[in-house]
Amino acid sequence: MNLPTVKQLRYFIALESHEHFGKAAEACFVSQSAFSTAIRELETTLEVQLVDRTNKNVTVTHIGRQIAAEARRCLRDMENLVELARSNHAPLTGELRVGVIPTIAPFLLPHVLPALRNRFPQLRLYLTEDITQRVYEKLMNGELDLIIIALPYALRSVEVQSLFKDRFLLACREDTQHTRPNRYIFDELNPESILLLEDGHCLRDHTLSACHLQDMDKISRFTASSLLTLVQMVDADLGISYLPEMVKGSALLSGTEVKTWPLPEESFREIGLAWRRGSARESEFIALGEFIRTSWQNLPGQTDQ
Repeated sequence: MNLPTVKQLRYFIALESHEHFGKAAEACFVSQSAFSTAIRELETTLEVQLVDRTNKNVTVTHIGRQIAAEARRCLRDMENLVELARSNHAPLTGELRVGVIPTIAPFLLPHVLPALRNRFPQLRLYLTEDITQRVYEKLMNGELDLIIIALPYALRSVEVQSLFKDRFLLACREDTQHTRPNRYIFDELNPESILLLEDGHCLRDHTLSACHLQDMDKISRFTASSLLTLVQMVDADLGISYLPEMVKGSALLSGTEVKTWPLPEESFREIGLAWRRGSARESEFIALGEFIRTSWQNLPGQTDQ
């Protein structure tokens, strides 16, 4: 009996996710011709049509959807097999694939990675930066071993280790026309004076919840696609915003007039580490989480959280 290869299953899962040969091939770091050949070979091996092809669209067939779901389970089992074998090695050695969201990666990693490399020189880290939903999907598909995200966030079939609190701060120009930074009162803000990231970023949801932004009339209809854009909008005094404490002292605010102030009530998001439930490397991941927590808290200006 001919069996599909792991590569073919990975490629087909990518195609089922993207529903586009070019985008799926790019996500798999392979040429489109090689990618298409692998999908045709998979169909030949399984003796079933997985996708309907037209000039413009790719439609995964009903049986293709079912096979993609089984392929994900197969790859998770393969990942567990590899993890079990690695569990006999020294902890935190070899390859580790970690997903990090954009509102954490540029602020946490530069402080933690040098210490991590010194402490675990045989650990090879492969980092992926993407929004929470996509790194979570990659984790569950077996493309990542761990993800570093902001909590709370709805997750299933994973274990989560809380690392530390990341407090929200008022962010605006000192001479802003929208509030008095040293005497900030939410109820005194004018309509549409609060700038936030666009929908799809968990930081937007965390800001709304943690900072108790219940009066939606005060939220601007103009949104930012990234933290960099958000800071530039605040720097132009188009409004005020709320930034995580970890951005303080980073390059994000350099060259701007944006400053930060503590909020009257403590508002925060939690930074956490997550991995697939039942992973044979769980003890390693917990140790890594403790190392990240300690490294962050030992930075100048950090307090126990």
